Amino acid sequence: MSTRTPPVSEGAPALVPASPSAPTRPRSAPPPGARAVVAAVLVALAGTALLNAPPPATARTAPESAAGPESAAGPGSATTRSLTPSGPSTPGSNAPDPNAPDPTAADPTAADPTSADATAPGSTVPDSTAPDSTVPDSTAPDSTVPDSTVPDSTAPDSTAPDATSPGSTTPDLLAAPVHFAGKAFDTCEAPSLTVMKAWLASPYGAVGIYFGGRGRGCPVQKELTPSWVASAHAMGWRLLPLFVGSQAPCVDSLAKRKYAIGSTPVTQGTKEGGDAVRAAKALGIGTSSPLYLDIEAYQRGDTNCAATTLSFVRAWNREVRRLGYLPGFYSSADTGVRDMETQRRAGTKDLPEVMWFARWRGQPALLTESVLQPQAWTPHARIHQYAGNVTETYGGRTLAIDRNAMDAPVARVTAPARFAARVPVPLSFVASRRP
Repeated sequence: MSTRTPPVSEGAPALVPASPSAPTRPRSAPPPGARAVVAAVLVALAGTALLNAPPPATARTAPESAAGPESAAGPGSATTRSLTPSGPSTPGSNAPDPNAPDPTAADPTAADPTSADATAPGSTVPDSTAPDSTVPDSTAPDSTVPDSTVPDSTAPDSTAPDATSPGSTTPDLLAAPVHFAGKAFDTCEAPSLTVMKAWLASPYGAVGIYFGGRGRGCPVQKELTPSWVASAHAMGWRLLPLFVGSQAPCVDSLAKRKYAIGSTPVTQGTKEGGDAVRAAKALGIGTSSPLYLDIEAYQRGDTNCAATTLSFVRAWNREVRRLGYLPGFYSSADTGVRDMETQRRAGTKDLPEVMWFARWRGQPALLTESVLQPQAWTPHARIHQYAGNVTETYGGRTLAIDRNAMDAPVARVTAPARFAARVPVPLSFVASRRP
């Protein structure tokens, strides 16, 4: 009950103080008319007590236990508790006594609809600065409320190849591949970060890096570290990871023949596919990234050599795909690429996802290569190396490079951000890097 004395209601008779001149009478013998005064006082006090008492359960409040406060009494009914202090009660109001037990506390269905968790029985208003143990954690395995507004980097990617194939050990959760359309260059050894910064003034937006394989022309890559990968990516460069492993037994280059595919091309291809993935991960190149297998030009017409090379490439592709990466393929348009296109037309499985073809005519012909049908490796799955062994200088730094035009996937960089150098990127960087 309230400790504050409520005002007297209008209908109650007023108390009239006794005249000071009135004679004093014994308590045992009240004066005439005193009984009427006492009765009037008792009536007034009783009326006040009734006004301040909590409303009794009625037929209107009874259905709330079954239908809930909203459907039973409507918004703003006496069952709705405010989170802000209420003002003084006035005659005729239905506000409960603040010191009286809360009639909704014992009824779980009458929980405060304005609280953070109005549907939880016995819930209280949570501290907005503390974690609410009653709210499901969206990261918990049994959570059923995905965040539809934010791309989930851990959700399975429907575009990732064979991510759910039986017996696959592909990482359970893959992100979507990242594509780049524009000009790219590749060079035997990864340039220093100083050179990469100077080349921001070039028309190139992507760079090929020879990250692994026993057949690399520049096996010592002193610059190529996780720090280099993260820093180059932070500058705005997009990366094309190239793996130069075993080569066709009939490879044209005499220097590459010592890396010829052996008598077990499937086993060898599977092993080198795993090697490629491990080397990529060590540099901070994440799943869903393309890994481009470099098969140098080989002799045309040697069917046994072509069959051995195809078995090796398909095994490499399967392993790379199984481990959550995209298998790409680089070769001469007239040998390796021509043979892959023949197999594609025949319906052969386990072929590359991306085709990087070399034909040095000096000008890009990304979608008009003669050995590829127009629909082959499209969309976003072609790179054309259209010039090689050329020298270019930007920002005072000179490199010997191969020129490429592309519309294809690039690496997803997962190297820790602390590795990345803080290098400002010009606002015109993206717009300037188009074919």
